[in-house]
Amino acid sequence: MDKSNLLIIIASVSIFISVLLAVFLLTVKTRHRVSNVLFAVFLILNAIDICDPLFYGMEGGPSNLGMFKNMFVFLQIPVFYLYVLSVCYSDFKLKPQHLLHVLPFIITNLTLVPRFYGVDTASKIFFIENRQNMIELKFNHILLHVQMIIYFVAVFRVLRKSKTLYLENYAGKSISSYNWLFQFTVILCIVYSIALLKNILKFSEYVHISEEIKAGLLLLSLFIICWYLFKALNHPELFRNVDSKLKLVSELVSEEKGNEESAVSDIEYNEK
Repeated sequence: MDKSNLLIIIASVSIFISVLLAVFLLTVKTRHRVSNVLFAVFLILNAIDICDPLFYGMEGGPSNLGMFKNMFVFLQIPVFYLYVLSVCYSDFKLKPQHLLHVLPFIITNLTLVPRFYGVDTASKIFFIENRQNMIELKFNHILLHVQMIIYFVAVFRVLRKSKTLYLENYAGKSISSYNWLFQFTVILCIVYSIALLKNILKFSEYVHISEEIKAGLLLLSLFIICWYLFKALNHPELFRNVDSKLKLVSELVSEEKGNEESAVSDIEYNEK
C-alpha cells in the first residue's frame, strides 16, 4: 500500500468518526443543546479540513471550491472558543455579535478574489505553483497564526476563571470535567503549533518536510477524534456549568474595598 492510499484510508476513517459523532451530538436530547451544536460544527469543520487526500484525488487540480474549503480553517478556533464558553457558563447564549468571529473567514476569501477566485484554471495553477511568492497566501497564513494565538489565550483565560468560580461557589464538588476540557485544549494547542511549523516550512525550501508533517497531523487527528469519542461515551456527564454573572472572590473583595474607600471619602468630605 502506497502512502497516498494510506492517507486516504486515514482521512476516511477520521471523517466517518467525526460526522458520526456530530450527528449524535445534533440529535441527542439534552439541556446542553448549544454546546452540542457548537462542538458538532467544530467536528464538521475539522472533517472538512482533513479531507484533502479525498478531495484532491477527485478534483485533480486547483479550483475555487478547493480553496474555499481550505479557508474554513479560519472558523475552527472561533467555534471552539464559543464551545468552551458554552460549556463553562450555563447562561451562555449565541448572540448576533458572535457573527464578528466570522470576519477573518470573510476577509481571507475576499483577498483571494482578484488573483484566484476570479481567474481561469491556468492562472489558478500558476498561483498555486508560485504560492511561496503570493502575498495573499502569506497574509492569510499570518492572519491564521495571529488568530490562533489570540483565541487560545482567550480560551485558557476562560478556563482559568471558570475553574476558579467553580471552586469558590461549588466547594467539594468534582472538577474532572474542567480538567478534561483543559487537557483537550492543550492537545489542540499542540496540534495547531505543529501546523504552524508546517505552514512556515511550506514557504521555505523545505516543502517536502512540510508535506511529511501534514501526513503526521492527519494521523494525529484520527487519534484525537477517537480519544474524544472514548471520553464522550464513558463520561456522558462531562461538564458542570457555572453562571457567567458570578464574580471571583478577588473581584468581590476589590469592589468591597472600593466601596469602603468611597464611603470614607464621603464621610471626610461631609465633616469638612
